[in-house]
Amino acid sequence: MRIATYNVNGINARLPVLLKWLEETKPDVACLQELKAPDEKIPKQEIENAGYTAIWHGQKRWNGVAILAKNGLEIEETGRGLAGEPEDEQSRYIEAVINDTTIGCLYLPNGNPAPGPKLDYKMRWLQRLSKRAKELLDSDVAVVLTGDYNVIPTEKDVYKPERWFDDALFRPEVRKAFHELVAQGWTDAIRKLYPEETIYTFFDYFRNAYQRNAGLRIDHFLLSPHLTNKLKDGGVDNHVRGWEKTSDHAPVWIELEE
Repeated sequence: MRIATYNVNGINARLPVLLKWLEETKPDVACLQELKAPDEKIPKQEIENAGYTAIWHGQKRWNGVAILAKNGLEIEETGRGLAGEPEDEQSRYIEAVINDTTIGCLYLPNGNPAPGPKLDYKMRWLQRLSKRAKELLDSDVAVVLTGDYNVIPTEKDVYKPERWFDDALFRPEVRKAFHELVAQGWTDAIRKLYPEETIYTFFDYFRNAYQRNAGLRIDHFLLSPHLTNKLKDGGVDNHVRGWEKTSDHAPVWIELEE
């Protein structure tokens, strides 16, 4: 099963790019973030015409997450949003079961400017995610937690790390929380496959970042122990970042043995 994650940076603005990528790579499951559209504005018909069933958790102008499953795969939504902050109206998490695998699609808060309220929210959100992640591990099922984590795990995951030390994506407390999450028993799939390689998934629109390969690795796959040994392959569709009117993220994908 091929599972992909892609921060589309506006599903309607980038719809031609999304459909071209789906046709080219044909993932079995695609987790999308930053839809920037309310539920009624999700291009459901175009997604269905591309051969996918979708569930989504939209929000006007900001955020939004979706899970697309190739026709023929059953998708059962099992949750949206994270417990622990009832007044939180930001659409950042959706969860479903596909082929006996629980898939959580997430868009973690950016947290900038930091320090400040946005970083505080990010840290609370990470705590809530960690609680849900532990519940999933304790349920003893196969789980994939994927999406835009807005976390640069190590200096290896960023071009010129010295420029990022005060950024909310790279601050010590953010990285510590991410590493504590992984330490519950999760596997960082891309790093397992490529432990030493320079791999980026995000390239800013400014300063020719993509052309210079000056990026960040912030889109991650965390696998539960059930899936670690089933991981066959994975990578980043970097060329998609070079398409016209594309997102500032590149799609990331893994392949799991059935």
